[in-house]
Amino acid sequence: MNQSVDEMHSRPDGLDDATVEALGELSKALETIHRVRGHLYSAHQLVGGADLTLDRVVDLMRRAGHDEIADRVERELLGRNLLPGRWTFQIMEEFDDGYYAAFQEIERDAREKLAGGRRHIYEAEMKERRRTHGMPGHEATPEE
Repeated sequence: MNQSVDEMHSRPDGLDDATVEALGELSKALETIHRVRGHLYSAHQLVGGADLTLDRVVDLMRRAGHDEIADRVERELLGRNLLPGRWTFQIMEEFDDGYYAAFQEIERDAREKLAGGRRHIYEAEMKERRRTHGMPGHEATPEE
């Protein structure tokens, strides 16, 4: 029973269950890496925002007469690398151009070679198995 919700998500002839499951897991792993990328970009923006806030900290410390602390914040934290030699934009570029790009390319290559480029075959078959035909909210596609 390998029916799918539509032709675009149907398995090509001869594609076995184990391969469909493996492609589904590879896709799931890539989706997790997409989430990781989002978290990294959140960290990038949060760190950048915190660094910009330090300008105000330095100013307020100076106005309050705490020049020694203001000097230390300015000298040791303001503009500091998050990792050796890297601000977060550099970390993001390395991640995007390295691990993230490789992961996307490998997943796409596997789909092309094994499933004719079709995506989410595993999920589409699961949807078809789990939906109640004829029930509102259980349509196979938006057109149904």
